[in-house]
Amino acid sequence: MEEMRIIVKGIVKYQDKYLLIQKWYDDRIDEPYQWEFIDGKINEGESPDDAVREIVFENTSLEVKPEKILYTWDYEVGKTAYVGLAFLCTAENDMVILSEDLNGYMWVTTEEFKDYIQNPRILNDINKVFKID
Repeated sequence: MEEMRIIVKGIVKYQDKYLLIQKWYDDRIDEPYQWEFIDGKINEGESPDDAVREIVFENTSLEVKPEKILYTWDYEVGKTAYVGLAFLCTAENDMVILSEDLNGYMWVTTEEFKDYIQNPRILNDINKVFKID
């Protein structure tokens, strides 16, 4: 490993629902757009709390308050190691304006996560917190 990067994920809650965004992955797979939570890299010198607030705002125009870290994850790609921090964030409202990089959004209950999220690693991680099985 030659480099390490930190990623933050915003699991945004408004009242009793959570925000899922539809993000493009790859044209070579059956469903190139997939539902998940908002995430992005931390910029140098930025705190994780500030980073998750900025990433959520840039992608959705929502102002959020990071409440706590729900879970962490890690993986490697080539010589780069990635460490992720998933924050529970509370939104002040549900008025989403998506960035051009995203295809869609919806507010769902925890029971609906498994109906939309296809990535088994994400489902496994959120199951540890929300007990969705």
